[in-house]
Amino acid sequence: MSDGNGTQVEQVTPYGEGAKTEQVRQMFDSIAPAYDFMNRAMTMGIDIWWRRLAVKRLRGIRPKHILDVATGTGDFAIQLNESLRPEHITGIDLSQGMLDEACRKVKAKGLDNAITFEQGDCMALPMQDGVFDAVTVAFGVRNFEHLQQGYQEMARVLKPGGMLCVLELSTPTNPIIRWFYDVYTLHIIPWLGTLKSGDKSAYRYLPQSIAAVPQGEDMLQLMRNAGLQKAAFKRLTLGVCTIYTAVK
Repeated sequence: MSDGNGTQVEQVTPYGEGAKTEQVRQMFDSIAPAYDFMNRAMTMGIDIWWRRLAVKRLRGIRPKHILDVATGTGDFAIQLNESLRPEHITGIDLSQGMLDEACRKVKAKGLDNAITFEQGDCMALPMQDGVFDAVTVAFGVRNFEHLQQGYQEMARVLKPGGMLCVLELSTPTNPIIRWFYDVYTLHIIPWLGTLKSGDKSAYRYLPQSIAAVPQGEDMLQLMRNAGLQKAAFKRLTLGVCTIYTAVK
């Protein structure tokens, strides 16, 4: 369970000692070639549906400029572009390995002008205040070294009236479902992840970080602490994923 302010998940790292930011960068560089395969395999493809539901939350504000934080291999940025047709999407990520995969996808789809990527740290976003109509992050906030600081930075770059939409993995509350979930995440996923990527630590880190990240009202409080309003959440698929939204 979370301690409510994000500090517990900040202490969960892929490789043990050292700054979390650098470890996360190293981890995603390591698993980048296997990342998309593992996403589909781990969620049985449901992650695509989760992203679609998150995109629907943004339709009402018709965002023209979107920042996708922890963009990874660009799946969410591409889905945002296809569904919302904004003027431009910027994706930012720590890992150059992940961004290389994202750039290949965007180029293959002919979206080079619609979506651009840059390497950077969400703890200090290289953007001016109030420039985006929406900020999104899918399956990334649990990797932030300082979770509250990350939320403050995302709030800073939002325009007044802009929306933050966070999609994050979570743990089921039903004890029976939780038993099966634990077997799957603690045993099957690390085995499959090691087999595919060769990085055992990365796929042990995954369930540990999900268990430690703030969830439900605890996550909403972090948004409120960052100055955001109308914070709300919706659990998906028996509680294994949650959408969080808030408005500046």
